[in-house]
Amino acid sequence: MKARYRYRIYPTDQQKRLMSQLFGCCRVVFNDALAYCQEVYKTQGKYCGYPELSKRLTLVKQTEERKWLKDPPSLPLQQSLKDLDQAFNNFFKSCTGQRKGPKVKPPKFKKRKYKQSANFTRQGFKVNQHNVYLSKIGKLKIVWSRHLPSEPSSVTAIKDSTDSYFLSLVVELNPQQLPKNGQSVGIDLGITDLATLSNGEKVKSPKPFKKQLKRLRKRQRHLSRKQKGSKRREVARKKLAQLHAKISDTRNDFLQKLSTQIIRDNQTIVLEDLNVSGMVKNRKLARAISDLGWRSLRTMLEAKSVMYGRDFRVIDRWTPTSQTCSCCGFKGGKKELNVREWTCLNCGTSHDRDVNAAINILVAGGHSETLNGRGEKVRLPKESASRRSVNPPEFEQLSIFDLLK
Repeated sequence: MKARYRYRIYPTDQQKRLMSQLFGCCRVVFNDALAYCQEVYKTQGKYCGYPELSKRLTLVKQTEERKWLKDPPSLPLQQSLKDLDQAFNNFFKSCTGQRKGPKVKPPKFKKRKYKQSANFTRQGFKVNQHNVYLSKIGKLKIVWSRHLPSEPSSVTAIKDSTDSYFLSLVVELNPQQLPKNGQSVGIDLGITDLATLSNGEKVKSPKPFKKQLKRLRKRQRHLSRKQKGSKRREVARKKLAQLHAKISDTRNDFLQKLSTQIIRDNQTIVLEDLNVSGMVKNRKLARAISDLGWRSLRTMLEAKSVMYGRDFRVIDRWTPTSQTCSCCGFKGGKKELNVREWTCLNCGTSHDRDVNAAINILVAGGHSETLNGRGEKVRLPKESASRRSVNPPEFEQLSIFDLLK
């Protein structure tokens, strides 16, 4: 399987100027080709593919207006046209139903203020022990934060909004399968606790956005008060971008460690299919949900389960995991969000809302670990389950917390 390895690079001032020139040329080639495709579609009603765009680029380089496109390496310019062609193909397949997932929008014009990138194929780079050579850029100082498993097939040079430079290398990976341990876990995602496991463990989220909210507001005020186009506004913009990058890195680091630990400890992982895009439309919970990274955690678990030979399952979002007693299968009806504990009227068992939901998620994923999971028939009385709003019990810190510190 293929994977991306990202490393930080530190180009010199001259290399920064050359890379800025390269990024600008890639952006111009992409935008010119996109404008040409839109014009052809309006006049002729068809899409011109990559071969026609490549021939047009060769002719454009010979004109007086675009002769400076000959200065940077040619491979990233051709790759920009391939990226545009791939974007249009994804859009067409999405419109005709050949592509799974949400609808894909047509490609948009690239802007100078956004993240810049340029892609090099095998002929345009060379990986050395202490640096990476890029065509017409030179040898770039790189920090090998982890071992490179194989020779990369392509390299993407990236400049983000904080003016930091990275190299993203595509490599062939042969991960070793983890030994089977027979353990299974159901995971209930929440706001107070990011993840509640079916074995009773509760994992708190660092909530980096909430912790940095005061500093974030202060830097946003400083940015709004600066005159547009001034040097001080650029300094304020960069400080704000650095804080956003720190928030994103903190959240990503925590989710990577958590997902890795869950994959190592369990053979089967069962998760609930949450409509995150619909839940963030709630203006009272949108900030808290976005700060947790539910979808990112699911994506990491799904990818790592394929990589290490684990069984990842997702149950239907309409399964009443919070309404059903995990002991007898009695359905007590809907419960308000402030109800964190409830007692089943059928069997009299007291449940923690999140732990009970995690157990039901595990059972719904195909593991018969309760009477309800084994198909035990339950006679439902006329009364609804009693519900009482109490504070959730304190759980002692378990091994997963020590590993995440």
